[in-house]
Amino acid sequence: MSPINETGGDRERPTRGRLITLEGGEGAGKSTQISLLLRRLREAGVDAIATREPGGSEGAEILRKVLLSGVVKPLGPTAEAILFAAARIDHIDNTIEPALAAGTWVLSDRFSDSTRAYQGGAGGLDSRLLSALERVTLGGLCPDLTLILDLPAEEGLLRASRRLAPGETQDRFEDESLQFHERLRAAFLAIAAQEPNRCAVIDASASVTDVAEAIWSAVSSRLLGSANLDIVHGA
Repeated sequence: MSPINETGGDRERPTRGRLITLEGGEGAGKSTQISLLLRRLREAGVDAIATREPGGSEGAEILRKVLLSGVVKPLGPTAEAILFAAARIDHIDNTIEPALAAGTWVLSDRFSDSTRAYQGGAGGLDSRLLSALERVTLGGLCPDLTLILDLPAEEGLLRASRRLAPGETQDRFEDESLQFHERLRAAFLAIAAQEPNRCAVIDASASVTDVAEAIWSAVSSRLLGSANLDIVHGA
């Protein structure tokens, strides 16, 4: 992405990057779609990277193994939310914020809305605690666009089970009940309804190509309008 002049013209700095997050239940196709979106943005001349949560930085990847193994589950959603917050702080400090400051767009497979939905909406964690954790963790950082890939819970779980390699077991969250995943889906849709300016719901039951087109349409209309395209292409 081309830099723009600072006021006064003494030196140049890059335009701050954009943060796009992909959210949704298990099996919604986030990993596939984030790869397709990354390629398309780069083809459009946007400097972009892909990352994930939990994970995305050295410290956060260590916590990812702990969280997805299920060893924290007996401690309840509060402990899980706190560990997710710790992983997110490391992710933001070491991956997301440096990239955004350098003018790079960041595509994250899950972000803070997953904590709201998994530990909050589906896990029953008090929303006041979640809000407090967000204030400490995010420090004012908010996605420019959140794409919520929506899929019936039963279909998502079936897809997730099909992608398992021989001998591979489900992770801590895939192994939850159908009722949990139905609450999860409702929580994501509630977030979208509460913040329509930030969130776009994408029908993930469509074909991979159709989902990718719907995502690109949302990104184009919300973040790649005429003014933004001028910045992207250095006009």
